[in-house]
Amino acid sequence: MSDLLAAVASIVGALFFVASAVGLLRFPDFFTRLHAPTKAATLGMLLIACASMFSDGADASTRVKDGLLVVFLMVTMPVSAQVLAKAALKRGEKQDERTRGTPPN
Repeated sequence: MSDLLAAVASIVGALFFVASAVGLLRFPDFFTRLHAPTKAATLGMLLIACASMFSDGADASTRVKDGLLVVFLMVTMPVSAQVLAKAALKRGEKQDERTRGTPPN
C-alpha cells in the first residue's frame, strides 16, 4: 500500500513540475513567471520527497534526509521568490497590463 501511495505522490509531484514549466513559459511578465515555479515546483518537490519517504525501501536515514529536504525547500523557495520580486521592483521591471494588482510605490 505504501508503494502505491509513493507512486501516486510521485506522479502528482511530476505533474506539478510540468505545470510549473508551462507557467514559466506562458505567463506574460517577470512577476507571474516567478510565481509559477516557486509555488508549483515547491509543491512538486514536496510530493516527490514525501513519496521517497513513503516507499517501502526507504530506511531511517533516507527518511530523515528527505524530511530535511522538505523543510529546507519550504523555507528557502518562498524567501528567494520574495527577494527576487523585490529586486525586480527596485530595478523597475514592468508588469504586463493583463496582470492584476499594482506594485507598491
